Amino acid sequence: MNMNPSQLCTAFAGMQCIATGDLRSVATAVKQRMDAGEESHILIFDDVTSEPIEVDFRGSLKAVLNRLPQPAAQADAVASATVARTPGRPKLGVTAREVTLLPRHWKWLATQPGGASVALRKLVEEASRASENKDRIRQAQEAAYRFMSAMAGNLPDYEEAVRALFAGQPQQFGVLTKVWPHDVRDHVRRLALRAFNL
Repeated sequence: MNMNPSQLCTAFAGMQCIATGDLRSVATAVKQRMDAGEESHILIFDDVTSEPIEVDFRGSLKAVLNRLPQPAAQADAVASATVARTPGRPKLGVTAREVTLLPRHWKWLATQPGGASVALRKLVEEASRASENKDRIRQAQEAAYRFMSAMAGNLPDYEEAVRALFAGQPQQFGVLTKVWPHDVRDHVRRLALRAFNL
């Protein structure tokens, strides 16, 4: 996945949580642990999505940190210093893409105040607000499941815990994960809180 140096993440050596925080802090802790002879397999997870984060740990700590993306403030300062201002409207983050609609849709859009682009943006905003809670729960379920798949697939009651996660059964999920190694259990329960809308 794309790395963001300010993203929060958590590193596990085997079943033990060894660091949590921003990517640079976690990478530093992991590198120190590896240099001290850590033998367990180390995985780093994004705290929101549970996507694995790949870091190149070759070389010195300084070399590792230099390969990470710059923090946003530094990157913005560098970008603004190198980009020359041009006359005209500033970019507002609008991206032009192709949309395929039926003729009757285009006809309706042509009658809307502000034209097709304004009408489409309003429709997308309304739809995203209407499904916001369902989308948030689904994304949280996927994040918890992604972490569980990577870390808990061989633990007792794994499949039943997955079913409880997607069925929205927090009490059952708590019972099924009770005997899991405490760092894994605590992390997956934190992730599942959003899925259970708690």
